[in-house]
Amino acid sequence: MAEWQQDIRFVRKEDEAYPGRLRPYAGMPGKIYVRGRLPEEGRPAVAIVGARRSTPYGNGTARTFAKELAAAGVQIISGMAWGIDGMAHEGALEAGGDTYAVLGCGVDICYPSGHRGLYERLIREGGVLSEQPPGMPPKSGHFPARNRIISALSDLVLVVEAGEKSGALITADLALEQGKDVYAVPGRVGDVQSRGCLNLIRQGAGLADSPDTILDVLGVSPAGNREPTKILLAKEENIVYSWICLQPVSLEMLVQKTGMPAGKVLSILVSLELKGCIRQIQKNDYVRTD
Repeated sequence: MAEWQQDIRFVRKEDEAYPGRLRPYAGMPGKIYVRGRLPEEGRPAVAIVGARRSTPYGNGTARTFAKELAAAGVQIISGMAWGIDGMAHEGALEAGGDTYAVLGCGVDICYPSGHRGLYERLIREGGVLSEQPPGMPPKSGHFPARNRIISALSDLVLVVEAGEKSGALITADLALEQGKDVYAVPGRVGDVQSRGCLNLIRQGAGLADSPDTILDVLGVSPAGNREPTKILLAKEENIVYSWICLQPVSLEMLVQKTGMPAGKVLSILVSLELKGCIRQIQKNDYVRTD
């Protein structure tokens, strides 16, 4: 057996190690292949995505956001592509934080090949994962599919720089379908690679004007101030909480999305309220307290 094969493991959906953040959503893979670690449950995670043909402004912004979020204890999820993805991983690693790449090929393949150094660091200090089996080369159809995993593993998706037809916008759309918050860096007016982000903001995405904005949404304090305020939740609490965002969601919708009995969901909602994670704005309508 080759050396690289020895550190590949696969996790099936029925295994306890399977990421809990993936479980609530239909169409998630039956098993995933991993080199390194998987993202930790109960810790905040942000997907940072954007253009492959990014500008120096976008690269610097992605690196700064990732570095400051990771320094505050936030896990950074991305796709290891050129441009914004790579800069997000680099920024998180620079801060000594945890970052994970979801690949559109087998985990034994470094794609793009020019990211060999980053790929090896991710395996040592974070993790790479994929639904594609080892040996599977990168194919165009794999990348939109892997984006659903990137968004599902995250509490929030941040788009740093994107053209009007950027693949990062697919990730943003998937995140909205999954009930996740989407934020976008506005960029510079007139830049082609800012158009996608500006369109997202026009359509209601949050305005990410600084890393502190994202930390506030997550309920996490900046590094150096105090310990992160993210509360550890039980598995079923996490499932219900994942469907609640800054826009009101009803008890009926939560029952439908989670597949749990209404009484069970209501009990969990009471627990989440007592922990200060959510609040009821009117009868049976709930929002996060971020």
